[in-house]
Parts: sequence; C-alpha cells; structure tokens
Amino acid sequence: MRFVVANWKMNFLSGQARDFCEAFLAGYSPSPSVTAAVAPPFHLIRPVADSLRSRQVRVFGQNGHAEPNGAYTGEISMAQLQDVGCSGVILGHSERRQLFGETDDALVAKVKAARDWNLLPLLCVGETLEERQQGRTLEVLDRQLSILARTGPTPLWVAYEPVWAIGTGLRAEVGQIREAHAFIKSRIVTLMSLNFGPVPILYGGSITPENFPELLDIPEVAGGLVGGASLDPAKFATLVKQAG
Repeated sequence: MRFVVANWKMNFLSGQARDFCEAFLAGYSPSPSVTAAVAPPFHLIRPVADSLRSRQVRVFGQNGHAEPNGAYTGEISMAQLQDVGCSGVILGHSERRQLFGETDDALVAKVKAARDWNLLPLLCVGETLEERQQGRTLEVLDRQLSILARTGPTPLWVAYEPVWAIGTGLRAEVGQIREAHAFIKSRIVTLMSLNFGPVPILYGGSITPENFPELLDIPEVAGGLVGGASLDPAKFATLVKQAG
C-alpha cells in the first residue's frame, strides 16, 4: 500500500477548492493499492470532504488542539475535525514547530487526543539544514519520535520531512532518505507495540511528478506528503497514479 497526502497549507478560497476537486476527480481513479488524502484549510474541510468522500479520498486536518473544547481562541479540536469529515490530522509539521512554537511535549497530548477521536495522526519529523550539517539528523529524529513512548500504542503514519527540503526545490539524496527512514522504522518498532500493523513512513520535501517515481523506488518510502505540487489538480492526480 502506498500513501499520497496533499497539504494545501494556507491556500485556496472556496471556489478554488471546488474547481480543484472537480479537476482532480476527473483524472482520478481509486486504486486498492493507494490511499489518497487531502488536508485543506479548516474552512474548506466540509465541502472538500463532501466532494471527495464518494471517491474514497480521505480528508485530514492540518493541525488540531488536544482539548475537545474550551477557551482556546483560534484553535480547532480533534472533535471538531472529526465532526466536519476528517479521518486524520497532520501533527508536528515543521512549519508548526518553527513558526508557532509547537513542542514535542505538546504533541504527546495531540497524538493522544487524535486517537481518542478516531483520527489517524500523521506525525512529521525532520531536521533543519544546520542540524544536518552538524551531523545531528538521527539525534533530532530520535528526540522527535521519543514522544511515542508517552502516547501509548496507536495507529499512525509518519512523514520524514527534512526541513531544508520543504518548498526549496531541494531534495534529500537517496542515501540520506534511506538512512532516515530506516532509523525511523527501527525506533518506532522499539517505542511502540505494532499489533495494529506496520507504520507507513512517507517522504515530504519538494515532491513533483518528475522526482516522485525515483522516491517510490526507495524501498523504505511508503509514499509522499506533498506541498506545492498538491495545489495543481493535474499534478496531484499524476502523483496518486504514480503511486499505484
């Protein structure tokens, strides 16, 4: 099974989202070997979920709060994500960590909350360019993954996103990706009971239809978390087709 997730980030108005769904579905055929998902901005989750549900495309939130409700202005809870049609949620994206100060401790509570509301967490991990240059990549991944020792066993997906390759046009080399994915897999096996099945490890970082086939040839790569290319319905449909 392969997995392709579109992260729209803070893009699209309602009409643009509607046009995207129509264009994407025109070129998309469900496959038993591929799970496709879209993570829209919060205000677009319901219409996107309604548009994609009949074609078995999943919808994820881009973030979620650990509390089910309360005085948290500007936040959205896992309960609310589930209520509007999400089946999963992206957690720990590097932009959340860097721009909004999201910590590993906060992610422990978020992963638990996602599990409580039957949302599949897609946990993002990855090093900055400075950390890579200092030879600290595996140390950083180990720290970020160590939260799973405190969440308890839970189904989840993981995305390895070297921060320096997100939206830059750069991409990690095959050897770097294999090393990181193999390390992530070994740590997950150690940290968690896998009686719910293996954990898919996706790659994220300037994925395009031109480089995705090479990435999918890497045995440790289960799919992709796609940013910029996912804003083009034809490109995203191509990526999903390439994963089949």
